[in-house]
Amino acid sequence: MQLFRKTKKKELEELFEDFYHSADYTSDNLEFLVDLVAYFRPQEIGKGGIVSIRPLIDYLEQNSVKRYAMTVYLRNILQNRKFTSILTDSGIIRDAYFIREVRERLASKILPEQPEPDTLQFLLNQVFYKQKDIEWVQEISLEEINELVTLLELSTIYDGTENNFAITEVVNGISLLIQRISGRALEQDVLIMVPEYENVQSPFELFEKKLDVIVSKIIHEKDFSVSIADPDYRDLVALLQGCHEIINTAFNNSAKFGISIRVNQSLLRIRQQLYRIEALMPLLTADSEQDKRENSIYLAIKLIKYNCKKNNIRRLMLDSTQTIAYEVTQHTAKTGEHYITHSKKEYVNMLLTAMGAGLVVGFLCIFKVLLGKFHVSDFGHALLYSLNYAFGFILIYLLGFTLATKQPAMTAAAIVKSIEAGMSGLVNEADRHRSFAILFAQLFRSQFIAFVGNVFVAFPVSLILIWLLQGIAGFQVVDSHKSQVLLTDINPIESLAIFHASIAGVFLFLSGIISGSISNKIKHKRIYNRIKEHPVLKISIGKENAARFAGWIERKWAGVASNFWFGVFMGSTASIGIFLGLNLDIRHITFVSGNLAIGLFGENFHTGWYPILMGIIGIGVIGFFNFIVSFSLSLWLALRSRDIPLSELKYLFHSVWLYFRYKPLSFFFPVKDS
Repeated sequence: MQLFRKTKKKELEELFEDFYHSADYTSDNLEFLVDLVAYFRPQEIGKGGIVSIRPLIDYLEQNSVKRYAMTVYLRNILQNRKFTSILTDSGIIRDAYFIREVRERLASKILPEQPEPDTLQFLLNQVFYKQKDIEWVQEISLEEINELVTLLELSTIYDGTENNFAITEVVNGISLLIQRISGRALEQDVLIMVPEYENVQSPFELFEKKLDVIVSKIIHEKDFSVSIADPDYRDLVALLQGCHEIINTAFNNSAKFGISIRVNQSLLRIRQQLYRIEALMPLLTADSEQDKRENSIYLAIKLIKYNCKKNNIRRLMLDSTQTIAYEVTQHTAKTGEHYITHSKKEYVNMLLTAMGAGLVVGFLCIFKVLLGKFHVSDFGHALLYSLNYAFGFILIYLLGFTLATKQPAMTAAAIVKSIEAGMSGLVNEADRHRSFAILFAQLFRSQFIAFVGNVFVAFPVSLILIWLLQGIAGFQVVDSHKSQVLLTDINPIESLAIFHASIAGVFLFLSGIISGSISNKIKHKRIYNRIKEHPVLKISIGKENAARFAGWIERKWAGVASNFWFGVFMGSTASIGIFLGLNLDIRHITFVSGNLAIGLFGENFHTGWYPILMGIIGIGVIGFFNFIVSFSLSLWLALRSRDIPLSELKYLFHSVWLYFRYKPLSFFFPVKDS
């Protein structure tokens, strides 16, 4: 079946000739309709341009016999086709479990479901079988569609037979949707998100009752519709708005109560069903013949859209993850605010806490080299390295020290939070961009001094420790071969240091996600109250200690778990690479500075200038990729969670560049801003 041929008029004539002479146009064979739609379907859908059905209109105006045949044909294939399932199911989440929903949509995309032949969905599956078909259909002007419908003398959805079949399907669809919503809205997981409505009569039930009143009126109306000015219809619109408010309140309350993926999916399904009802409700009203015709065209386009988009996985991913991503990044934003220095005192404090982290990392570097001397399996080394990293990172976190590369995943969300506040309309655009530039400068200098504190302490601490062990105690920590390996791994030219530093950046991003998700779960599951009021704990350790322990879990557990898993990621990557036969490893700026010290000592500092120079450059390059990868991923997620367009970054970073030219020292040291 070829698309968009050059000699359209001739081929259109041939298409109708074949249809009229060789086919029984009173049958329900869909081949002619499939060919006709394919004739107007553009070769490249979604590339712009206007699709016109003017050639078809002109041809039918000039050929009354073919026009009559097509009218009979369309009436026959459309007669009494059921489409309630399209209205109630297509494109709406069917399962509260996200992974299962994705799996089902993916399976349906590869091998589409085929309903019964007497349904409208079967017809649409055969005719508009491409997901992007709706895009070019919507490009056709409503004037041309209206002209074609009038020319073919097609009935409206209010003029059918057998109790006005088409509009009855719409009414049944709305009724079924609100019944499903009412049942799901009363589930405990949903109710706990809206305690404000605990003693208020459900607007979903009121909507259902009012809908019954409207349906009774419609049945007794000659035109099988009501006026848009009907008081009951206006009440129905107001009740629908009340239903929307409950769901919006539930999503907004996720900041207080947290939210799980299952609850998010349930709320999202209710919201989609409410949007579907909102789209269908105007079809219940018609004050003129023109309204009837326009409503019929509107319904036809909606049905095509719902059917084409029913297996849209990208939209599902975006809708399903936005609220969860917001709650995760909301936690990291609050944490990230502590990593941005504003004053000289905070700047100095950041240096001191970073030096503390460098001290711990110096010990971890030595421990890792010692653990590497154990004769165990690759799994054993992965376990030992993971525990070394994990407990070291947890110690750094609990002591209040600062590991520089842990900052970007947190500070990105804090920056986006400031962008979101600036886009609220309370400040003008120039002030918003300038405020962002100042905040970014504060972030950059905070990162800079944290890097300095980590590196300039980890290096001498590692050097002193290996000197004590190997130089004084005589314990062989590292030999010449191991020293060469350590120095080569730092070299960004002779090794995959950049790639391995990027892997570490991904793990830093994931650790931020873990921290935010655990914090969200602690809030949603109300862990604080569960521990505080636990009867056994209150008896065994006392009420005050139980409350104190609950507070510690609420404040610290997300960070502890996040640092533990970051350690596992860092410690097991190399062993996983060996198992897979891939050159996988991690490079972290602070550990690299310690390894440089160990490598130089193992070579007795007789390496020449090249390894030292490459080591210094390698530290800077590795630190940059640790930062840029974790920050970029975190920034993308934070922007996505707050529905801020990426185009906004162009203007924001332009303001950063202007501010850097104006005051470059502020990006490295705290200076007074005029």
